Amino acid sequence: MRRLIASGVLIMIVYAAVMVISTAIAAPTSMDGFTQFFSPENYGELYGGITGDWQKLGQPFTQLQSELFWKIFLGVITVIPGVFLLHFLIVGAKSFAHDGPQILFFNFFTRIVHWIGAISFALLVITGLLIIFGAIFGGGAPIRLARHIHIINAMVFAVIAVFMFLIWVKDMFPTFYDIKWIFILGGYLSKKKKPVPAGKFNAGQKAWFWLATVGGGIMAYTGYIIWGMNGDLDTVRLYTIVHNVLGMVLISLFLTHLYMSLFAIKGSLHSMISGYKPKEEVDILHSRYKYE
Repeated sequence: MRRLIASGVLIMIVYAAVMVISTAIAAPTSMDGFTQFFSPENYGELYGGITGDWQKLGQPFTQLQSELFWKIFLGVITVIPGVFLLHFLIVGAKSFAHDGPQILFFNFFTRIVHWIGAISFALLVITGLLIIFGAIFGGGAPIRLARHIHIINAMVFAVIAVFMFLIWVKDMFPTFYDIKWIFILGGYLSKKKKPVPAGKFNAGQKAWFWLATVGGGIMAYTGYIIWGMNGDLDTVRLYTIVHNVLGMVLISLFLTHLYMSLFAIKGSLHSMISGYKPKEEVDILHSRYKYE
């Protein structure tokens, strides 16, 4: 228990330090600059520049932004949790004995990196959705603050994603048995605990890894172009469309990852705190993984 508490405290300290450094870099150095940075005029000029005319990509961009994207995002955050609720009620969570032998799955450094990435990504999702539905919430200072938090956490995640990539990439390449895992959906549609074909990470986790790291890099780059207006008008519009579409995919997989970690497998979240998984869980859900 002491080790878990110490890990949590250290994670929060490291994350807070990264946030402070990022804020110091990104934020204005005076109150006048701060006020100007968050002023309605500032944002009106920025987004008015993007949506101000209807040439080339202007018309489809404006229609997508004002009429379609928010509806798709709404569908993502309602339909996917609804499907998982049905799964939980009908199939239920898989349970494994946590009082038996334990297998070390994640070392301390890996857990620190994961939690910093998880916190920053969760804040990106929350603030991103606030921005998408900003008009519904009435806009104003809270939405402008959400944009600022979004930018800072984008910088945090962009850095931590590099470490995540280097740590896990060796275990994330597709294998032939991943195809079988996909066809049986990892065994999650069955209440029976039968060994499923997966190594240290299954096909779903691999897909999440590549989209979170490589996709996160694309999101960071397109976000940089959008925010800094580093391109002609149609380039900014195109990158905004890419940013939104990829955001839909990432939020969908984030919700899936969240469900699997919190509900689909009892005690699964504990493994990313302590670093250990029950041997029974490893033998069933990671049957191809060779551990010592």
